[in-house]
Amino acid sequence: MLIKFRVRGALRYICHAEMLKVFQRACARAGIKIQHSQGFNPHPRLSLPLPRPVGVESDDELLCLRVERGQNEPQALEYESLIRDKLSAQLPDGCELLSVEATEAKSTPQPFCVTYILSLRPEYADDRLKEKIKHLLERKDIIVERKIDAEKLKFEDRISKIKKVDVRPFLESVEWDNRSIVMKCNITYAGSIRVDEILKLLEIDVEKLTAPIKRTNVQWQEPENRRQNLEDRR
Repeated sequence: MLIKFRVRGALRYICHAEMLKVFQRACARAGIKIQHSQGFNPHPRLSLPLPRPVGVESDDELLCLRVERGQNEPQALEYESLIRDKLSAQLPDGCELLSVEATEAKSTPQPFCVTYILSLRPEYADDRLKEKIKHLLERKDIIVERKIDAEKLKFEDRISKIKKVDVRPFLESVEWDNRSIVMKCNITYAGSIRVDEILKLLEIDVEKLTAPIKRTNVQWQEPENRRQNLEDRR
């Protein structure tokens, strides 16, 4: 089952793991039975394929949820409507259900493109920033430094906890739209650009924004189609 939802307000500060718990609890209260994995330590089968950065609002979140359906459950359209009504009633303020789609697909949809919107205070929306955006897009490479989780490194590599990444391939477009920066970013198997990196490259502090950073227009596709799409974009 694919569930699209919106995250606003104070709820934007909860992390990926906490958001999963929000839906687990909402399903339990709504009487929706989630499937669990097999083995000695079963886990509920639900996931967020594109974890949302903490502090960022979103108009296009996706939850993949596997539920246990009884023999007397209604057909697809009625079932989708039933799940939506029951789940919506149990979600906290700031989490709005947008759609529910029943699907038999075994694979999880994968994101390949996403848009971020940064709304600026009028005094910072000047020609200097526009020039900065222009020069950013003219660059052939944009190297940023990222910290590496030491626990994921071999013992002999833990001295170097910084890696350099070229994030230029992840920048599809950056546009200026009525005091807002609209940034379209690619997502590949190698990763994507991070929100904090976007702010640093444009030299924008959170205090310069008139509203929380918003993520929207996430483009999804099935895993088998994603590789072909990425090859075509090259």
